[in-house]
Amino acid sequence: MRVKDKVAIVTGGAKGLGEATSRLLAKEGAKVVLTDLDEVQGKKVEAEINKAGGIAKYMKHDVANEQQWKKVVDDTVKLFGKLDILVNNAGVGHSASAEDETLEKWRFLQSINLDAVFLGTREAIRVMKNQKSGSIINLSSIEGLVGDPTLAAYNASKGGVRLFTKSAALHCAKSGYGIRVNSVHPGYIWTPMVEESAKESGDVEERKAALTALHPIGKLGVPDDIAYGILYLASDESGFVTGSELVIDGGYTAQ
Repeated sequence: MRVKDKVAIVTGGAKGLGEATSRLLAKEGAKVVLTDLDEVQGKKVEAEINKAGGIAKYMKHDVANEQQWKKVVDDTVKLFGKLDILVNNAGVGHSASAEDETLEKWRFLQSINLDAVFLGTREAIRVMKNQKSGSIINLSSIEGLVGDPTLAAYNASKGGVRLFTKSAALHCAKSGYGIRVNSVHPGYIWTPMVEESAKESGDVEERKAALTALHPIGKLGVPDDIAYGILYLASDESGFVTGSELVIDGGYTAQ
């Protein structure tokens, strides 16, 4: 029960890393609000967590919408009395070089991957600073640490999350808010988003093998690999950790 009685919001909580994180935080004692646009899958995860003895509530949520952010945070506090943990997990991705990217696709990706992280962090600080405690965990990526010639917009968004996290962490620390802000940097994890990307490239197994070969550890990550890192940052075990980057990548960036 590493996060017993804490209240968490997990964006993109219906599938992939967000689903694994929602399930693990609930298993470890947190009351979890999982948000997503996928209402069917979101309610399914909510029901399964509650059936297993956890406490979860699904809320439909467009993370790029400023007004919806305020409502989700306020509704969470009304429901559970406080907010201890925010996991800014929702994200999208597509492949395009700096030469081939369109402004429309660039702006859409930034709105989900970067703008939403800012909006969520700001709203969480509004509530958490009055409690003098809280942990905000922003999902960046290995692509926020190193470049990829075909991921121009994605690199920009995840690099932005990395440095925005440090700025927010310093602000909260120097303001005496008691709020910690950290980023998590996964390698390639076999999630629905990565699988969909593999399908677009043709042979799924061939693409999976190619991605696996990028990681010295010899395998792709699974969602729980990341969820356990998030659990650590959400818990009081990481009380001296802020402005940090937790890299979980099978050795990808060690090369």
